Amino acid sequence: MGGDFAPEAAVKGAVMALDAIGAESRIVLFGDEQQIRAVLASEGCPAERFDIVATTEVIEMGDHPAKAFQTKSNSSITVGFGYLARGGIDGFASAGSTGAMMVGSMYAVKPIDGVIRPTISSLVPTASGHPALLLDVGLNVDCKPEVLAQYGVIGSIYAETVLGIAKPRVAVLNIGEEETKGNAQTKATHELLKAEPRIHFVGNVEGSHIFSGKVADVIVCDGFVGNTVLKMAEGLYRINKALGGGNAFWDAMNYENVGGTPVLGVNAPVVIGHGCSSPKAIRSMILSTEQVVKAGLTAKLRQAFQN
Repeated sequence: MGGDFAPEAAVKGAVMALDAIGAESRIVLFGDEQQIRAVLASEGCPAERFDIVATTEVIEMGDHPAKAFQTKSNSSITVGFGYLARGGIDGFASAGSTGAMMVGSMYAVKPIDGVIRPTISSLVPTASGHPALLLDVGLNVDCKPEVLAQYGVIGSIYAETVLGIAKPRVAVLNIGEEETKGNAQTKATHELLKAEPRIHFVGNVEGSHIFSGKVADVIVCDGFVGNTVLKMAEGLYRINKALGGGNAFWDAMNYENVGGTPVLGVNAPVVIGHGCSSPKAIRSMILSTEQVVKAGLTAKLRQAFQN
């Protein structure tokens, strides 16, 4: 029931995902059952192809996230997180309130023991044809070096487990490649990551190399910087599209092809989509969630921080 075009976009996107998910996977829809069935009927899709969990409330974008999560106990987001927390579903995705999704991530499924702060990440296309992972992209705008060092470990495990990159190269986003460059935060993070035995640390990476793919597979920064980079890339994509440009690199910048942002460092797979998600973006979000579930990312992160 979340997103600017809910529930039509969410249900239509789920229908589009039916033939793309694995035969052993099952999509569960949380929301107003009457509206869900109406959209399915309009799409000529039998409702029996889904599990439908009926809910009666909606967390609106203008609601206070924490209060709404608690008071609207029969909302699609709150009920969905309840299922996720008790193992009724294996992964949860929504294009609804980002704040409510983070409240559910922090208080329903909770952070993995040992993780100081969970993070949200984004895949960025590169000229090499293989995506890089940028984290954080907006959840934590002020980060201590110890938090950023953990992001390096979390990102490395994600890149290896979900993206299939052997020995991912981890770098700190900085204003220069030299170890002496940067502010106190990036210098301290550099030292911590250089001493981290669980990753392949390659040093600093400058902004001009984010999209080259030549230097790093995982790029670590705080949420203020990461969100600025992400919004700049989205703006450039829209400008390029308006001017008529297009190729595989620019097409990969289209958020519809990625679908959502995974919350990393919590005890279950959670993916947050854009509020303006189209059916195509919802389809991508569902497939991304399935990919994270099948990769067993949560268990591998939990093991890394237990060790």
